Amino acid sequence: MKKTFRLEGLGCANCAAKMEREINKIDGVQSATVNFMTTKMVIEGEDEKIETIVPAAEKIIKKIEPGVNVKKA
Repeated sequence: MKKTFRLEGLGCANCAAKMEREINKIDGVQSATVNFMTTKMVIEGEDEKIETIVPAAEKIIKKIEPGVNVKKA
């Protein structure tokens, strides 16, 4: 399953790269991309694990850049 999100308030390309790296380590994630220019995050993961992947990804984002709001695109 593929989910797309908009990361409002993303202010750092290096932070986006860190987020991408950490989100790709979550169990069940097949691929995750965080695009700093478009402020979009796309997560592709196993259907049965997507409900746990999304909150885990949000937690990582808040840890790296607390001011970012994650919205469904």
